[in-house]
Amino acid sequence: MKKALFAFVLLVSFSSNGQLGSISGLISSESNEALPGATVVLVGTVRGVESNLKGNYVLKGLKPGSYTVKVSFVGYTPSTKEVTILGAEQREVNFNLSDVTELQGVSVSAQAGVKGNTFLPQVNEYTITAGKKNEVIVLDNLQANLAMNNSRQIFSRTPGISVWESDGSGIQLGVASRGLSPNRSWEFNVRMDGYDITPDPMGYPEAYYTPPMEVVDRIEIIRGASSLQYGPQFGGLMNFVLRKPDLSTKLVVESQNTTGNNGLFSSFNYVGGTSGRLSYTTYYQKRRGNGWRQNAYFNTDHSHAEVSYAISNKLKVGGQLTYMQTESQQAGGLTDVAFAQNAQQSLRARNWFSNPWFIYALTADYIIDTESKLSVKYFGTTAERNSIGFTRAITEIDPLGSRQVDRDLYQTNGIELRYLLNYNLGTWKNTVATGLRYFHGDMTRKQVGVGSAGNDMNFTVQGLYARDLSFQNINYAAFAETILRPTDPLLITLGARLEQIDTHMAGQSGLSAAGVPIATVPSRRGRSFVLLGAGAEYKLSPNTKLYSNIAQAYRPVLSSDLLPPATTDIIDPNLSDAKGFNFDLGYRGEISNYLTFDLDYFYLDYANRVGTISQTNSEGKIYQYRTNLGHSVSKGAEAYIEFSPTTAWLKHQRLGNISIFASVAAIRARYLDFKTTSVVSGKIVEGNLAGKQVENAPDKINRYGITYSKKGLSVSWQISDISQAFADASNTKTPNAAATTGLIPGYQVQDISGSYKFKKYAQLKFGVNNITDARYFTRRSGGYPGPGILPADGRTWYVGLNVKFVN
Repeated sequence: MKKALFAFVLLVSFSSNGQLGSISGLISSESNEALPGATVVLVGTVRGVESNLKGNYVLKGLKPGSYTVKVSFVGYTPSTKEVTILGAEQREVNFNLSDVTELQGVSVSAQAGVKGNTFLPQVNEYTITAGKKNEVIVLDNLQANLAMNNSRQIFSRTPGISVWESDGSGIQLGVASRGLSPNRSWEFNVRMDGYDITPDPMGYPEAYYTPPMEVVDRIEIIRGASSLQYGPQFGGLMNFVLRKPDLSTKLVVESQNTTGNNGLFSSFNYVGGTSGRLSYTTYYQKRRGNGWRQNAYFNTDHSHAEVSYAISNKLKVGGQLTYMQTESQQAGGLTDVAFAQNAQQSLRARNWFSNPWFIYALTADYIIDTESKLSVKYFGTTAERNSIGFTRAITEIDPLGSRQVDRDLYQTNGIELRYLLNYNLGTWKNTVATGLRYFHGDMTRKQVGVGSAGNDMNFTVQGLYARDLSFQNINYAAFAETILRPTDPLLITLGARLEQIDTHMAGQSGLSAAGVPIATVPSRRGRSFVLLGAGAEYKLSPNTKLYSNIAQAYRPVLSSDLLPPATTDIIDPNLSDAKGFNFDLGYRGEISNYLTFDLDYFYLDYANRVGTISQTNSEGKIYQYRTNLGHSVSKGAEAYIEFSPTTAWLKHQRLGNISIFASVAAIRARYLDFKTTSVVSGKIVEGNLAGKQVENAPDKINRYGITYSKKGLSVSWQISDISQAFADASNTKTPNAAATTGLIPGYQVQDISGSYKFKKYAQLKFGVNNITDARYFTRRSGGYPGPGILPADGRTWYVGLNVKFVN
């Protein structure tokens, strides 16, 4: 794969524009000021560039013919011109754009006005987002510790997002919404540039890879109704969109270097640009530190290369390669007593974790005509999850003997074909988005291996793994969704998704007392079903709208659900996927550039939850039986409001710009039914969790902040106010000795971050996270890397220097 992509780069690098024409010119405002960063596209083609710092643009390599050039820029009315090229003619076409208050699509706020999230347009590339609850987190709009992927700051303006702050290294992301579990973001369908980056969305959806936020342009979040076009999730879609090649210049070189306390050092280096039909980017990030807690050392390397080439004005192809290597020491959990004494201490010094991750993708986009286009993405992942350590209850002292080694090996391949068409139905101007998907995931799980007795990260084992299993998931899907526009203010969406999932498990489930492998009973299951959904959107004004949608969702039976924890346990042969639906009703919009808001009510129905109960067999022996037991509902209200009083009330902002935001969520996540059993004096006692609060689901998630900007200076302060939650579904308040169950207290934490731009090419970044040095935790772990309380970081600081050179 690497050799093929390299050959492709060489091929396109030596391509020549020959005797072809070009279109160039200047883009300016009505006051004749140059507009750098304006988007210039040839309508009906894949060709496009951006204006440079002087407002100039150039489109090269054009065959003779007629073209429509469209120019757009945030806050200005788009302009189009018809241009004809004869032979190798070099045409000069200038654009003078007029101001406009309406903002459409994904945009970055200007210096004045609000600084926060924005919304997706009705159609986002090949995906319909009309009528859906969605957010776009524009990273350039944030003052945050991006070097450490500080998710508390990154998702601050996205209401209802709960965050597990148990990984201070920033390697892994644990977020969720609306009362779902934040465990490695597994209730989201996590993608990067539109393709999967998790081990297996159908069998093991945990997100072990997170791209460095310094290279992320934006994070697109579509809540539950995204299931129609993206598949298995109740939480919705979370798509990391990386920075694309700079279309205005041949070469951009950027370096961001950050240091902080606890030995933090991060160096992010980026090169990209566009030359004719060829665009390219590459980056490398090195991040290491000792962590806020003892025994929390981390050392990570990220690298990425991307290239795209317009073979013709209709066809563009590209490729991406991404690699991550990590070395992370796991400090382990604490008891409640130990946490109160010293939250920075660690009772585990020999626990290590590593997850090398290699992702590749090949893409092709073909513009059929002005009303239709086609996209193909082929993608795959070769990755590992490796851990070694002493993982028993935190109340047990590490005897310094052999450690347990667990390893997962992942190999996935997939392809998605998407087609978008604008069509007329009478006087209605409609849009339909359709697609086909194939995905093949293989996972090899090797567990309970006898490792070394040393202190280092060493994953070699002595003898056989006690458990050695293989899982395979094959998924076929077809989906279609349409926008019907009966009137100008009203649109309706209708959609359906057909899924076919085949799962297979085989291998070794354990070792006998004599060390002989015990083969597991092979398991194979297939299921197919249809998901349906509908939505609507009504424009109350040019910039405000009502939206609503309802869509079915599902969560596939995971690989871990098929794996019995003991050889005597039994898995229900009819174990089925969790199913339910999402409903949203909201009102969102913008008022000029000084107010952005989104208010909504949601209802999430989650049925067929998997659980384990005790049963008695024909011989009178008690065994554990895993089956579908639970049903929960999450409902509540979410609100995001950001307001700039200086932009709204002051005509001349000589004192600078102030932007204030509030992101609040009131969530009630409760079990309607969840059958349980316990064994008392040899007898099974039945119970039910009906009425209990769903674990790891706080009722209140509120965040507030203020940003002050003037010329090159921008400073933000924010506070997170999160209510209590429970670590288990039984809502145990008094913690057990091992600290795996019990209350997770509410907390408040404050951050301040800022930046200062100078000399046009340099920027200083700085900040203090958790400025009051609050002691809190968001997670009680029942397994690796705990068990026990995993404290969040106390006060930390950082300072960085970014330099950028443009040729």
